[in-house]
Amino acid sequence: MTDWFIYRGTGGPDPDKIRELPEAPPWRRFDAPVVPYSVPPLDSSTARRLGARSVPLPVQDDDTLELINAALYLRRPLLVTGPPGAGKSTLAHSIAYELGLGRVLEWPIVSRSELKDGLYTYDAIGRLQDAQLDRAHVAWESEGPHGASRSSDIGRYLKLGPLGTALVAAERPRVLLIDELDKSDIDLPNDLLNVLEEGRFGIPELERIADRPGMETVEILTDDGLRVPVTNGQVRCRAFPFVVMTSNREREFPAPLMRRCIPLTLEAPRDQRLAALVQAHFGTGSYDDNHDIVDQFRQAESDGALRPTDQLLNAIFLAQHAARDASRDVTAQRAGIAQLLMQPLDPGPRPR
Repeated sequence: MTDWFIYRGTGGPDPDKIRELPEAPPWRRFDAPVVPYSVPPLDSSTARRLGARSVPLPVQDDDTLELINAALYLRRPLLVTGPPGAGKSTLAHSIAYELGLGRVLEWPIVSRSELKDGLYTYDAIGRLQDAQLDRAHVAWESEGPHGASRSSDIGRYLKLGPLGTALVAAERPRVLLIDELDKSDIDLPNDLLNVLEEGRFGIPELERIADRPGMETVEILTDDGLRVPVTNGQVRCRAFPFVVMTSNREREFPAPLMRRCIPLTLEAPRDQRLAALVQAHFGTGSYDDNHDIVDQFRQAESDGALRPTDQLLNAIFLAQHAARDASRDVTAQRAGIAQLLMQPLDPGPRPR
C-alpha cells in the first residue's frame, strides 16, 4: 500500500486518516470562514450500498486508488465512467464511510436538471401565499415573536440543494455525488464550470437585501434538513467537497469540464473486488458458500453481454430462500434461479 494514500479502499472505517490530507495547492485554496454546522452522519442510503458487514478484502485496485487520492489531494472532481453496476455511485459512499465525512449529498441528474436545481431553490409562491395570509389575519395570528410577519423571513423560503450544501464552509469536506451526468441537458456540464472552479455562488434573493439592517446574514435550510447562516447572499466553501460525477458513457463531455476533473474508468468488480462485494452483503465466507452461483455468473459473462453485479447479489439472496424444496435437487434449483435472474442487459456481440 502506497504511503501517501488517504483513501485506502479497504472497506473499513478510518476517519482519522482525513487529517493527514495536506493543504491544497495554492490554486485550489478557499478562504471562507468556517460556519457553525454539524454534518449529519451516514444514513441508510450508504448502508444499502455498502452492506452492513466488515470487508476484509480490498474493494479497489491500486490504479483506481491512485486516481481517487489524486482527486483528494488536488481538490478536483472525480469523473467516473463505466458500465451499469460497476460501482460508480457506490464509490462515493465508500469514500464517505472510510474517511468519516458524513452523509453523502446526492444529486441525481435527469434531462431537465439545471444548475440552479443543485444550488438552491426559492419558494416564491409560498412566500406570496404567506404574505396574503399576513394581510388577511389579525396581528396576533400573523406576527412572530419579534413583531415581524412570516413572509418577511425570507430564509423560510430558501433551501440549498446538494451542490449548494456541499459548498457550505464546513470544517471537513463533504462528499457530493452527481449521478449520471451524461443524462443532463447539453448545457449543464458547461454551467458547472464556474462553480466547480471558484467554489462559491450567489443567491440573488439574498444579495438584493444584504444592505438592509439585520439582513446581512440569513439562516436557510440545507439539503441535510438543517439551517446554516449565509452572509451577504454568498455561499462559499473552505474545504472543497469531494465531488464524484458518474457517467454511463452515453455522451462525451466538453474539454473545459474534462480539464477540471480527474477521469476514472471503473470496470465491473472481479476476483477480490467481487469477493469483497459478496461478503459485504452476505457475511464472511459467503463468497465460498455461493461459489456455484459466482461461477455461473462468470461463465455467463463470457458471451460478452452486459450483466451487472446486482444480478449476482439478487441470485444469491433468492437462492438462499427459494432453493429449499427437499423433493428437488438443491444444486439444480440454485442454478435455475441464477439463470432466471442473470439475464443480459444487452444482447452482446453477435456470433460471426
